[in-house]
Amino acid sequence: MSNQQGSITSTSAKPVQSESGESQCTEENFYRNCRAAYLTVFGTSLENIISKDQLCLVLQQAGRNPSRKTLGKYWTQYTTKLNFDDFCEILKNEKLTGKNELTKAFKKLDLSNDGYIMHEELYKVLTTKGERMTHEEVKMIMDEADVNNDGKLDYNEFCKLFLATVERSQKTAVARLEANAKMKQQQFGSLTAASLQCSFLPSSKSLLGTSRNPETEIIPRKVDSRLSSRPSSARSRKASISSTISMGATSTKCLKLTEPKAIKNWQHAWSKGCFFLEEDGGIVSHRYRLELHQTTNVFLTIRPLNLSQTEEKLSPWMDVDTALYVLKNADGSEALEVVCATELWEKEKFGWKGELRSGVYHLLPFTSGCRLRKRRKSVTREARLVHREDGNLALTKEFRAALSDIFEVIDLDGNGLLSFEEYNFFELRTSGEKCDSEAWVVCQENFDTKKNELTRQGFMDLNLMEANDRDGDPRDLWVTLESMGYSKTLEMHEACPFVINIHAEESQLKLTPISLKVGGSLLNSAISKSVISKGEAKTMKNYNNLVIHIYKTETRITSVIENKSETKVIVHVNNEQNKNCVSSRGLSIFAVEVAPRSTTVCQHVMPVNEKLEWIYCCTESVVT
Repeated sequence: MSNQQGSITSTSAKPVQSESGESQCTEENFYRNCRAAYLTVFGTSLENIISKDQLCLVLQQAGRNPSRKTLGKYWTQYTTKLNFDDFCEILKNEKLTGKNELTKAFKKLDLSNDGYIMHEELYKVLTTKGERMTHEEVKMIMDEADVNNDGKLDYNEFCKLFLATVERSQKTAVARLEANAKMKQQQFGSLTAASLQCSFLPSSKSLLGTSRNPETEIIPRKVDSRLSSRPSSARSRKASISSTISMGATSTKCLKLTEPKAIKNWQHAWSKGCFFLEEDGGIVSHRYRLELHQTTNVFLTIRPLNLSQTEEKLSPWMDVDTALYVLKNADGSEALEVVCATELWEKEKFGWKGELRSGVYHLLPFTSGCRLRKRRKSVTREARLVHREDGNLALTKEFRAALSDIFEVIDLDGNGLLSFEEYNFFELRTSGEKCDSEAWVVCQENFDTKKNELTRQGFMDLNLMEANDRDGDPRDLWVTLESMGYSKTLEMHEACPFVINIHAEESQLKLTPISLKVGGSLLNSAISKSVISKGEAKTMKNYNNLVIHIYKTETRITSVIENKSETKVIVHVNNEQNKNCVSSRGLSIFAVEVAPRSTTVCQHVMPVNEKLEWIYCCTESVVT
C-alpha cells in the first residue's frame, strides 16, 4: 500500500505569479464583488444573515432579483442563519439577471408586439398572478419607468434602466470597499491590501520540499503571550504561515480494525442513526447514552448504513466519513471530557477498542462534511409522489420505495416497527415538533400497528392520508422528503444513515438514542481537544498568541485554531494550492473568527480520489 506520510513544512507566504493566475484573478474579483455587496448591508463579512428579508436585501445588492420561491430554496423553516460563505455559494447558483431574460419576460405581456405594455395590463398581471405585488410596489415601478407619463411602459428602456442601476450600485459598493482601508485588511485570501488588484499565492511547486522558515516555530514550548517587540511597521502586514503535507494513496486499506477473538461471547448493543445536512451547511445527527454496569473491555464501531438492495450498487453515501466521540463527566464535575474517539478503520468502518470504566457515557457521532455536501438544485424532472387509481389517490411506486428506505432509517433498533420514541425523532426532523401521547393513540387506532408500534404498512398509510388531506397536493410530502435529505428526483443526497455497534466483554450495557441535534459547541470542543492533544502545533513569530494545530490520520487532516489573546482574531485561510483535496468548508478561500481565549475547528480536509496522492497545502494569515 502506498501510504507514506510526509512531514509538515512551514513557509512564509509571499505573493508570486502562478500558472493559474487568470482563474485566480477571476475568483478574486468574484469574492471582491461578493464582499462589496455584503458590506452594504452588514458591518463585516463575519456577521450572519438572520432573516429572509436580510437575505433578499443582500442578494439585491449583488444584482440578483430573487423571487419568493428562490428565497424559499435557501431560507427554509429550519434555517436560523446564513454566513458569508453561504452567501457566496448562493451567488454562484443564482446568476445575474441579463437583458435577454428581462426582455423575454416582458414580451409575454406585449400582446401587440410593439415594445410597450399598457399600465392597466401590467397592473393586472403583477397584482393578481404569480408572486403578487402590492398596489404600492406596482405604482413605484410605474412612476419610475414611465418617464413620458403616457400610460404605457417602454420595457426595452426599462430593462436598460434596470441593468444600469444594478451595475451602478455594484460599482459604488466596490468603490466603497476599496476606499476603506479596514475593509481591505479583511479581503479574503489576500496577504496585503494591494491584493485587491488581484494578487497571487505561492504555487504548490514553490512550497513543496522547502525547509522550515525561521519566521515560524514548533510548539510545545512556553510561548510569550505578549506581541513581538518588532517595530509597528513590520507588524502592520499580515502574519502568515503555510503548511504542506503530502499524503499517499489510501485505496489499499490495510485491516487495522480487528475484532477481539471472542467477541461473539461479549455483550452487544447497537442502534441506527442518521446525519442530516441543514440548509446553512450544519449537520444534525442522533446522539446516544451508553451505560456500563462495570469496568470492561469495549469494542465500538460506526459505519454508513447501506440501504441498497443490490451488492453491485452501493448507496451513494457509503464514502461519507464517520466517527464517534465518547464523552464522560469529569470526576466531581458536570463538564464532559473526551474519553476516546474512533480512529482505527477498515474500509468504511471506523472503530476503537480499549477499557472503559463503569458509568454513563455520551456518544457523539460525527462526519466532517467533506463528502456530505449540498447538491445543486437544478432538476430536469420532479418525481411524482401520488397518482389516481380508479378515482382514488395512491402512492407511486417510486415514492413507496423512498418511504420504505426512510422507514429503515428511522427504525433505530431495527425491529421492523416504529416505537413512539422513534416516530418522535422523525417528527422532530420533519416538522420540528414532537407527537404527543394523545396523537400517538389516534395514530395507533387508525393505522396498522403491532405490539403498540407502527408497522411499515401503517407508515405508508399515514403518508397516504396526508396526501388525501391535501387532495393530492404533494407540497407537504416534499417538505418531509427534503427534511430527510431527498432531492426532487427522490434520491437521498443530503443525508447519511449510519449504524453504531458496541461490544462489552464483561458488563451489561445499554445504548439509548437521546436527542437529534446539530454538532454545536460540544462537538467543536471535543474535536478541538482531541486535535490539540494529538496534533502538531505551530505559532507565528509575529503573532505568538495564535496557534495552528494540525492533526493528520491516513484518511483526514484536521486543523484547529487556538486564540490565546484577549481579543477576537480573524484568520484568513487559503486552500488554493491543495491537490486532490476537498475541504469541509466547501470554499478554497474563507475566513474564521476566533473568540478571545478560545479554540475553534478551522477545517477538515480529505482526498477527493483515495486512489491518488493528495497534497494539503494551506496558508493561514492574520492582520496584526
